[in-house]
Amino acid sequence: MSPPPPGPDLTASAGRSTSRWQRLQAAVHRRTAHLPPTARGLLWAASAGLTFSFLNALMRVLALQVDPFQGQFLRYFFGLAVLLPFILHDGVAAYRPRQVAGQFWRGAAHTLGLCLWFVALPRIPLADMTAIGFTGPIFIMIGAHFAFGEPMRWERWAATLAGFTGVLIVVGPKLSGSGGWYHLVMLSSAPVFAASFLLTKALTRYETTGTILVWQSITVSIFSLPLAVMHWQSLTWLQWGGFALTGVFGSAGHYCLTRSFAVADISSTQSLKFLDLIWSALWGFVLFSDVPTATTMAGGMLIAAATVWVARREARRSPTPPRGVDAEP
Repeated sequence: MSPPPPGPDLTASAGRSTSRWQRLQAAVHRRTAHLPPTARGLLWAASAGLTFSFLNALMRVLALQVDPFQGQFLRYFFGLAVLLPFILHDGVAAYRPRQVAGQFWRGAAHTLGLCLWFVALPRIPLADMTAIGFTGPIFIMIGAHFAFGEPMRWERWAATLAGFTGVLIVVGPKLSGSGGWYHLVMLSSAPVFAASFLLTKALTRYETTGTILVWQSITVSIFSLPLAVMHWQSLTWLQWGGFALTGVFGSAGHYCLTRSFAVADISSTQSLKFLDLIWSALWGFVLFSDVPTATTMAGGMLIAAATVWVARREARRSPTPPRGVDAEP
């Protein structure tokens, strides 16, 4: 027997939520439609980085209080809950994937990376975590070249290497201290996440951004549930509220990231990843009263210079049609 349809109050609430979201999408589209695909991809990537930086700070606070595997499950469970109003409004059929197996492969890869990431998260400083994550673009650029034949322009290599040099300036003196094992665990998550992002790029060729986002939350929740049950502990209301916020910011960040993959070559957006260090320094100061060191400022300036330079170089190029599916207006 089919389940009963949602009640009128629930459907009306979902309709209002999605109506506001569609108006916001239309406004963003009007302001960015004149930009070339690469520039739009860079804007989406920068938005994703800012959102994820706050999410990481919030997740670190929660990971110090809750078992990492339970936190991993709740993060994506609430991410799925945030998307339910859109699913109810558009109908389940609108989010039915063309390749279910591809969605589960992507979810499995992302879950493995998350397991490594969450184990190390409460054990190393936020800045170190962010900086180690900057090795991801190297794996992504190499993988995109072999998997998708994306061009490896010298500007992209130069900007990425300059940004990575800035990261070494920031964290080099700290990596030789204690906790090296957890730094290696965090580092091992980078190539796994790179594989997940490359699978996302492949999926954008025939799936909508919304479908990818919904099925990421579904698959990661499914794969994370067994470990969460094994380590489950009771939560306070404040912790429940914190995880609800992670669902909001996580879904928003992955939406921006997936849109950047859909409208531009994946390699062209990777230099912006290094701006995450600046966001992390800002959030660290606001939330943890961490004052950036001189090396952080010097490395951040180098990263910012590399980012601005590659963005200007890419913007001068003739616009080309995006290689992915730009599903929304």
